[in-house]
Order: sequence, then C-alpha cells, then structure tokens
Amino acid sequence: MRRVFTSLLILVFTGALLLFGAGLWWLHEPIPLRLTPGSQVVDLEIEPGTPASGVAEVIVASGADVPAIFLHAWFRFSGQGRLIKAGSYELAPGTTPQKLLSMLVRGDQALKSVTLVEGWNFNQVRAALQKAEQLSPDTLGMAPEAIMQKLGKPGVHPEGRFFPDTYTYAKGSSDLAVLKRAARAMDKRLDAAWALRNPDTPLKTPDEALILASIVEKETGKPSDRAQIGGVFTNRLRQGMLLQTDPTVIYGLGDKFDGNLRKRDLLTDTPYNTYTRAGLPPTPIAMPGRAALLAAVQPAPTKAIYFVARGDGSSHFSSSLDEHNRAVNKYIRGQ
Repeated sequence: MRRVFTSLLILVFTGALLLFGAGLWWLHEPIPLRLTPGSQVVDLEIEPGTPASGVAEVIVASGADVPAIFLHAWFRFSGQGRLIKAGSYELAPGTTPQKLLSMLVRGDQALKSVTLVEGWNFNQVRAALQKAEQLSPDTLGMAPEAIMQKLGKPGVHPEGRFFPDTYTYAKGSSDLAVLKRAARAMDKRLDAAWALRNPDTPLKTPDEALILASIVEKETGKPSDRAQIGGVFTNRLRQGMLLQTDPTVIYGLGDKFDGNLRKRDLLTDTPYNTYTRAGLPPTPIAMPGRAALLAAVQPAPTKAIYFVARGDGSSHFSSSLDEHNRAVNKYIRGQ
C-alpha cells in the first residue's frame, strides 16, 4: 500500500513538474498571430474597466492565436491581472505571453506622431492633423473660434498660438488633445522668452513678442541671420518706421494670394499690410519656433534698418537707404 501511495506521489510530482515546465516554456514562446493582409502587427484596444478575462478575450479576438483561457490563467497566476492598463497597443510577431503582460501592465501603448513645422499657419496645422495616422479628427468642420473655445482660449486668434514640434499620441486620440498640448507648449515657451527680454525692447507685451517672432520666422532664410532680422524690425519699431514686411501682406491677402506679390498688393490696405499701417499686425502670421521667439526679445545689436535676400538663403543688412538700394540692385535686379 505504501509503495502504491509513493508511486502516486511520484506520478503527481512528475506531472506537476511537466505541467510547470510546459507552462514555463509557453510563457517564453512567441504567440502565433493572425495578421491581416498588409499589416505587420495586431492592434489591441483595451477599454477602461475591462477585467482580465475580458482582456484575454480581446487579445484573442484581435488576432492572437492562443486560447483565451490560457492568457486569463496567466494573468491571474501572475497576480498582475488587475494592473493591466487600458489603451491602444500593438502586438508584434515574437511577442511572448510574458512580454505581453509586461507591456499591458506598464501601459506601453502604441504611439503615433505628428510634426508641426516652424512657420506654418493655422490652416497648415489643421491639414497636418487631419492627415495624421489614427488621430481622431474631432475638429473637422469646426470653426477656428469654436476650436479656441474648446481649448479654453475664447476670443483668442488661433494663428501662431501652437508651438512647432513633434507630438506623440496614442492611436485614436483626439486632435484637440494634440492642439491643447501644442498651445500649452507655446504658452510655456513664450513666457520663458518674455522673461529673457532685453530691458530696452519696444515690445510691450508677450503677445507683441509672439507677433514679431512670427514675422522673424517667416523672413528668415538662414538661421544665422535670425537675430539680425529681429534687430532690424526692433530698430524700425523704435524709430516709428513702417515694418514693410512682405509675409504680413501675403497673410492679409489670404486666398487671394496667387504666389506672386504685386505692387498693387503692397498698396492694398488690410489689417496685416505693414506697408500701409504702422506698427505690428494685429495677430501672429505663423508659428514661430524657440529661436525666433528669442530673436524677437533678444535681437542682435545692429544699426541696420533694411535687409534684402541675397538669393542663397542669406540676407544683406544695411543701415542706410542708399546702401540698401545698392544691395537691391545687386541681388534683386542683377545690376
């Protein structure tokens, strides 16, 4: 009898070892995936409040070729089933059950990104967000005023209010969420730049700094000229001269601009025509980057009040009208 009992114990123990070994082997084996044509990963969407059993079922339904009961048992056995975070995930070939659970517990979501480029206007920002991969277009068809209301900035013109940068987001996120982050980033960058402003700047408010920075951004062809360009416009503001900058005129023309700026355009008065109106335009005309913000508040010390493009991206700076006219003849008219 004792021998039978001992034999049974040995069998049970051996079975347990085999089961444990099989489980250990399974945890480190890649999960077979049912990939859709053209896809290299299985997309997972875990909704908030989904229990561990439901998570296992979602994983299987999404394309993991493994019994859901196995996954659920693993989640429970690990003691981490309740730590699984909701979100968007990608299950790539080679992912093991152990790596899968670790990913879900850490919340390593599948992130996408969208880049907002320095010098873009708000229409270009909206177009980029609409094209962004798996970003929910919640602002589609929404008026700019309504968007700013949603962002907690009622009555604020949207132009230039978003910081140009690359923003990551979870798949299915709202474009409003990206805009909110970009708006907060610009507020932070503008505040930081304003705190560093030169004591003798003619700019009176951070908003004026943002407007000037947007002009500097659009006028700069070569980064090393940026502070000099800021200096030219600062000198003009100090002396009460017209800014006479083409990008503001173009912005004021809106859809009427056909790519060719004519003399009549310079004479057509709009709130943004700095050939017909003194001082800064009413709003920014584009998104300035950090360097342009600093160039607006910390311009290079210069006596120049004119500049003209050389044709290679750089600019020639002049402190007198005669010198400027000679530069125009050389670089524009080829004389």
